[in-house]
Amino acid sequence: MCDFDSTTDHGARLSDAELDAMALAASPDTPLSVDAVPWYGNTTFQRGLLPDWYMPRPIAATRGRATKIVIVTVVVAFLVIDAFGLCITSGFLSLA
Repeated sequence: MCDFDSTTDHGARLSDAELDAMALAASPDTPLSVDAVPWYGNTTFQRGLLPDWYMPRPIAATRGRATKIVIVTVVVAFLVIDAFGLCITSGFLSLA
């Protein structure tokens, strides 16, 4: 369901069937009026491959300090294992 407000200028609410009938009755060849305003879906329009109302941009979540410490520890552990010439690809320490 979309967030479109289907009220008329007089405040009367339109049903989905009425909106469908209006859309099907409209002619695609009718020229646009001079004062027509483009619809971007929201006010934060930016050029991209897809519009924000169709597929919004992902928002990265910030990580806590504990998560960063665990990630750095795992990376450092793998670097130390490689520095000693060992291999842990299969999950067991072995000589490379």
